[in-house]
Amino acid sequence: MSPVAVPCLLLISILGFQCVPIFCYSNGKVSKVCGSMVPHHSGHGQTSPSPYHLQTNTTTFSPNDRIQVILSGSSPFEGFLLQARDAASPHSAATIGTFTLTNPGMTQLLTCNSHQGSAVSHTSVVTKTEVVVIWNAPADAPSHVQFFVSVVAHYSKFWVKLPGPIINEHNATPLPTQSSTTPPLIPVTTHSVLPGPFTSEGCGQTKSCLLDPPGCDPQDSQCLFLSMTTEGPDQTSVRFELSGPAEGYVAFALSWDTMMGNDDVYLCIKDGDSVSVSAAFVSGRTYPEDQSQADLSSVSWRLADGSMQCQFSRPVKMSSPETRRFSLDQEYFLFLANGHAQHGKIWKHNRQPLISTEKKLIIGPPEVLRGSRGPILLKIHGALMLLAWMVTGSVGTVIASFYKPDWPHKTLFGQKVWFQLHRGLMMLTVTLTIAAFCLPFFYRKGWSKHAGVHPYLGCCVLALSLTQPIMAVMRPSPNSRRRFFFNWAHAGVGYVAEILAGWFYWYE
Repeated sequence: MSPVAVPCLLLISILGFQCVPIFCYSNGKVSKVCGSMVPHHSGHGQTSPSPYHLQTNTTTFSPNDRIQVILSGSSPFEGFLLQARDAASPHSAATIGTFTLTNPGMTQLLTCNSHQGSAVSHTSVVTKTEVVVIWNAPADAPSHVQFFVSVVAHYSKFWVKLPGPIINEHNATPLPTQSSTTPPLIPVTTHSVLPGPFTSEGCGQTKSCLLDPPGCDPQDSQCLFLSMTTEGPDQTSVRFELSGPAEGYVAFALSWDTMMGNDDVYLCIKDGDSVSVSAAFVSGRTYPEDQSQADLSSVSWRLADGSMQCQFSRPVKMSSPETRRFSLDQEYFLFLANGHAQHGKIWKHNRQPLISTEKKLIIGPPEVLRGSRGPILLKIHGALMLLAWMVTGSVGTVIASFYKPDWPHKTLFGQKVWFQLHRGLMMLTVTLTIAAFCLPFFYRKGWSKHAGVHPYLGCCVLALSLTQPIMAVMRPSPNSRRRFFFNWAHAGVGYVAEILAGWFYWYE
């Protein structure tokens, strides 16, 4: 076997074990929510009593003291964010003092408000029941300091900014006792249950629709359905209807182009017997960021007969200049996708999203949109690879393996017929492979960083394909003692390339 084949197989063996679920902030890098302490997860913080609590080893402190802070609970938790704040101004985002870790493998320091080490969070989603850290009192600390913590039991079940104990500077008058079990009130968008299933009636007449497969019935659990209807005499808002299989989540995105990245995303996520509806933003092919319902209204949903349906409205133009929501008076490509979810946490969809063939003005005239899951360049890429390795490459291999004894006295352009046929077909295979290999780069305008094992398999197949003609040019004469090694290497590289190319279709 060629030396090229061994590292290729090793690379594939390693990459074959990669997982597809995507985790949000599982590494605890949550500095962007230091102020609100609200996890950017789907759903809302719990309002029920928390099973978690904070305690300190003292109730008083002096400047430069080191105070032990313990987070514990009656049930395990995956993540947390711990801070110290001025007890007289608990709603201020300013943090007080710094922390020292006692278990760096489980906890890490964060920088909040340019204050290094002013908060502590988890390093992974490994469940834990207790966390111990040291708080370092600064020289300019306020007279009363209170600890706050947000705790994530799992992705969609979390408590926000739980108040902990208040410690007082020596000789300072203690503040009135506050409850440490009642979480702060969190504004929640009211949900309602849809009275009945969606219908495609009115598509193209009163509302714009995108369906997959085309013409399907939204009541069918295998039908992906998106509709848009302008509301109000001045078209100040748009009502969206989204439907699909109740296996995890259904989502759509507004995009400036046909590539994932920098998109305005809307998700309906099944979480037990309910549905979480939220808006988010996607930077590249990554997990949705800043999930919230702040910009949505009239939210309702339905779970029945294997289908998940949700409905919501949002303004055409957002009032806040800091929002990442797109204005709906512009034209966008529409993406429609679905996939699996667990505890409200979405996984990467295993199919290409449906992408509208043309841009759509969201508040424009009603129409029935058409879409495709495969851009034309990628379809050509797949067709060329299929032709190269399922037709020309396979036929060329069969001829070289079984047809050498045929036409023993006939030649074609001075060479045996089987050899000319084999060489011509294999050169065509290499040419088709090179052409197919280049097309994804033209489409992506570079390397696909989040495309899984596919591009690495492609590189291995191309490398093995180019190795073959180079080996053939350098092959020894038929009577050479080294011919035996060439025959085995030539056949081995060819078979490995065929197997890898066949794996494309099995893996994808």
